[in-house]
Amino acid sequence: MRRQFLVTLAAGTAALSFAAPAFAQDVEEAPFSGIYVGGTIGFDAQPNDVGERVLFDRNLDGTYGDTVLNGLGQNAFAATTAQPGAGFCNGRAVSTGSTGCRNDKDNISYSARIGFDKQFGNIVFGAVGEFGKSQIRDSVSAFSTTPANYTLTREIDYNANARLRLGYAANTTLFYATGGGAYAKLDRSYSSSNVTNTASFTGDRDVWGYVAGGGIEQKLGRNFSIGLEYLYTQYKDDSELRLSGPAGTPFTNAANGGSASGTDFVRSDDKFRFHSVRATAQFRF
Repeated sequence: MRRQFLVTLAAGTAALSFAAPAFAQDVEEAPFSGIYVGGTIGFDAQPNDVGERVLFDRNLDGTYGDTVLNGLGQNAFAATTAQPGAGFCNGRAVSTGSTGCRNDKDNISYSARIGFDKQFGNIVFGAVGEFGKSQIRDSVSAFSTTPANYTLTREIDYNANARLRLGYAANTTLFYATGGGAYAKLDRSYSSSNVTNTASFTGDRDVWGYVAGGGIEQKLGRNFSIGLEYLYTQYKDDSELRLSGPAGTPFTNAANGGSASGTDFVRSDDKFRFHSVRATAQFRF
């Protein structure tokens, strides 16, 4: 489905370049100067985070990479003959073994935008701000030899960006590059088949990053334009959770080199990134 969507948008880009000028009438000398408002709708896809893991801080010293030991003094998250499913996966657990893991969810996105451009000959400078929503979901899971699963998930409540644009206008067609800062309110969640330990975890988190890409915009008259756009977005999310509970569990056993207060979890990859392909529409004043 994703491939078909991208092929369709690519075909649309070619169609805009050749067919749309026939509709552009009564366009001023500098067609891309001025203020505009509009919106976008598209599809967001995440790269496959191969090798992503959960890292542990057993002694709560702020340094991750500690080993969680079970009652036999063995790595509680290393596969054994008796429990081959222990380990990690870059997705959401659907069973207590790592073979049962659902891939990250790619999905639609949409936003509203306001911007301003100034055209000098064929060169166009501008700025645009957007506020919207992406439906993607990103998870990572750990599987212990208990067996039990532990899943960290993040989704976007809403996001925004502010970008500069630099482009070349060929009559009523604008080709441009764009980039700037990005913000998102993340909704973070935790789930586990372990009912002994409890998690201390804050749901929402503000994260910051950057966005970059490019696109094509086609005027269809004096005040209206449509376009296609690609963006790469990356946020930094180094949020953690603490698993605590009764003394003596692998996460609270002070005798195994850790702390009785619990164990901190964090993702091995603190980047939340995705690719976006969107259709745009603008009304220019």
